[in-house]
Amino acid sequence: MNRARFVSLALAVVSIQWSARGVLAQGTPARGEELKFVAIVTRHGVRPPTVSNDQINPYSAEPWPQWDVPPGYLTAHGRALMRLFGAYDRAQFARAGLFNPSGCADAGHVYFWADTDERTVETGRALAESMLPGCTVEVHSAPAGTRDPLFNPVTAAVVRADPDLAVAAVSGRIGGHPEALLVAYRPALEAMQQVLTAGKTVKQSLLELPVSLGPAAGGLVEMRGPFATAATLAEDFLLEYTNGMEGHDLGWGRLTESNLRQMMTIHIAHADLTRRTPQIGRTSASNLLSHVVKAMEQAVTGKAVPGAIGKPGDSMLVIVGHDSNLSNIQGTLNLTWLIPGYQPNDTPPGGALVFELWRQTAGGEYSVRTYYTAQTLEQMRQALPLTLDSPPAKATVFVPGCGTAKEGSPCDWTAFQHTIETSIDPAFVKP
Repeated sequence: MNRARFVSLALAVVSIQWSARGVLAQGTPARGEELKFVAIVTRHGVRPPTVSNDQINPYSAEPWPQWDVPPGYLTAHGRALMRLFGAYDRAQFARAGLFNPSGCADAGHVYFWADTDERTVETGRALAESMLPGCTVEVHSAPAGTRDPLFNPVTAAVVRADPDLAVAAVSGRIGGHPEALLVAYRPALEAMQQVLTAGKTVKQSLLELPVSLGPAAGGLVEMRGPFATAATLAEDFLLEYTNGMEGHDLGWGRLTESNLRQMMTIHIAHADLTRRTPQIGRTSASNLLSHVVKAMEQAVTGKAVPGAIGKPGDSMLVIVGHDSNLSNIQGTLNLTWLIPGYQPNDTPPGGALVFELWRQTAGGEYSVRTYYTAQTLEQMRQALPLTLDSPPAKATVFVPGCGTAKEGSPCDWTAFQHTIETSIDPAFVKP
């Protein structure tokens, strides 16, 4: 056999192997299978801290940097990052056959719903503008200034939570000793203290805050003290880094990728306790998951389903919320993920949980593939273009109760639907 024929045969074998896995190496749909619908639950893009500098300056020896937008708003850099993500989504789903490569034919079949915050609405608009450039696409949301029960069912007062039970659930995970977290995460806390103070005296020492765990004023559970405050400040440092800040504005010149990763272990552990604890997850995510799975059911049946977001014939649903929503979903469904460069179960700005609905063309059976995707720290910091050759980070997510050993851990649609419906609590679902 000559070399040319050998190479040709080898490439054919590789192509057949990739086809058997579900999607070809180039990203085109495998023979006998087509992508019918995608549901995306994404976090908003990069923002400043949600509080004024006056509230966090006491913990540092020097003032925190000034941002060019109000607290909690989407930054210009954050908007640019979400536009990069939207353009990438258009490319990857066009490659998979869900979208046309260009034009506005798909605009009427993509439904965006965002929480009422400026950062979520503007993130939705940035995604829509780049995913469907030049097209008329509405980003739906509840009235400004209101609490949307899709994202905040407890604070929107559409479900009755049990804060005492939530506190007991969290307390049970730490043996009733919230102060023990200070020992468990002491190296990370000390690393933060060094960035904050550089050994100088501050108005409020982080490590001297009183520790408590109790019901939240308008929600489920609230942890107070060094661990909870450090969790917030760690994310504030992450936002400086991913917004591309330099010099003194980047942790007063003391923040590095290394100590940032160390400090973020506190933020992720705090989210795990206060958002991923199953009791809290079900209370907060049941409503959202119920409407998502009904939208997927609508795509399967082709008929209107009460409670579904969007309409029959839609090819995509994009829900723009918060890291809390993603953590709540994790806790409800017992999901875990790890993408390169992050801690387990991290939910960085712009990160998204994706449910893809695939249909076998021969028998008509449906399956669901689940994954989590996010830009890497450097992709965000440098605003690097996302392409099919340079994609964002991605991790396949196994869904307990229906995930299989096949490539991509797909769930049979019926099993997926059953898993969702038995994991959520109907008492926390708003019709």
